[in-house]
Amino acid sequence: MALPEAQAEPLVEEGVCYALFAYDAGLAINLDESERRITALTQRAAIRHKRRAPRYFEYRPAPLRVTQEREPLAVGAFRTTPSVEAVLYDFGAVSVTYQVPLAGPLAHLITLAEELYESAVLLADSRRWVEHLLATIAPAVTRPGLTDFVETYVIFEIGAFSPPCPPAELYTTHAQEVARILRSERTPLSAQEVNDALGHRISFGSDDVTLIDWDAALIADRDAEDVRAVLEFANVELLEMRYLDQQLDDALDESYDTLSRRYGLWLPGATRADLRRIGQLQVDNAVLFEGVNNALKLLGDQYLARVYRLVSERFHLAEWDASILRKLQTLESIYQKLSDQAANRRTEALEWIIIALIAAEILIPFVPGLVGLR
Repeated sequence: MALPEAQAEPLVEEGVCYALFAYDAGLAINLDESERRITALTQRAAIRHKRRAPRYFEYRPAPLRVTQEREPLAVGAFRTTPSVEAVLYDFGAVSVTYQVPLAGPLAHLITLAEELYESAVLLADSRRWVEHLLATIAPAVTRPGLTDFVETYVIFEIGAFSPPCPPAELYTTHAQEVARILRSERTPLSAQEVNDALGHRISFGSDDVTLIDWDAALIADRDAEDVRAVLEFANVELLEMRYLDQQLDDALDESYDTLSRRYGLWLPGATRADLRRIGQLQVDNAVLFEGVNNALKLLGDQYLARVYRLVSERFHLAEWDASILRKLQTLESIYQKLSDQAANRRTEALEWIIIALIAAEILIPFVPGLVGLR
């Protein structure tokens, strides 16, 4: 009796890997002014809808997409396409994207995932590209400054397999291989790790699936530009949440020091600079927080809204939001306490001035030579 043949591993016939690098480049970017200053090919980014979404589903405002022809870069045995793309957001973020063509067995994708994990080559090149952009659009950037923060993400987009592979087989029959791609792991994973890596998945039809993990996503779909754009924005949002959280930590440390500082001889206006600085920190962080959270409106497309909710859950964006709001409230409380302290000191100073005047009024008649001054 012949044994059943092992199911052949599907080959990627058509696909692209997108390596994303998100940076914070300043407090805000004037996109219209940037567009005038950039001489490379530019176009306003708009999410194209294949799922009958209303036209008002869009970015607010639309980010600026910039593409530049570049020499391909070697990533291990793979090479990027001869171009790099950057997306500029009005709240000061820049997302750089490299593309690597995909072909061959799934095992090749595991190798590529390992090469892309914290790739020094792409990380250095993306930073140089952002620095070049900032130099070009410097007058359009409010408080420009490229931070050390970078948020990376990899999207494997597969358009076709040979032989054809039903999307469900990616998280059943080929679950081990796909999980290792998402986790950038060469060695086999445990069943618990595989389940966790593939636990956040979503499909619109019977011929597509999107699997979302913390560091990477795999999309099996012939036309996934809209889903990919949502993932790209979520990666930028995670960057800004992490950056904001650190900024607020630093602001709180500085505010605690100011609040606990003991003034010797208090003079009018002694705390004015501290109050102004803390107030500026409040405004800057609150503006950035609102800008990031209001940039993308998924009002009409229910499927993309579900994709965004899923990636938000995977990135723990709700927890980041709650932490930032709590710290903003704490900063407001410290500002109010400093303001109250300043008001109390002013009141105390006025009281001592009044006491001194009353004492002078009483003592002047008893001081020789000062009687005529009354």
